[in-house]
Amino acid sequence: MNGRDELDRFLRTDPRDVGCARAMDMLHIYVELVAAGGPAEQRYPGVAAHLSACGPCGEDFEGLLAAVRGVEH
Repeated sequence: MNGRDELDRFLRTDPRDVGCARAMDMLHIYVELVAAGGPAEQRYPGVAAHLSACGPCGEDFEGLLAAVRGVEH
C-alpha cells in the first residue's frame, strides 16, 4: 500500500468510527444487543461504523455473535 492509498482510506473513514480499542471494549454489549434484536446500530453508531470498516473487528463481531446465538438456541 502506498501513501496515497493510505490517505484515501483515512479520508473515507467515518467520523463516528470509535476505533479498534473502543469497539473491542464495547463488543460484548453490542453483540448482546444485536442477538436480542435491539437497536444496536442506533444506540452505538460509532461501534457500528467501526465494525463496518475494520475487517478484523468485524470478524470478531461475527464470531462472537455466532457463539452467542449458538448458546441461545
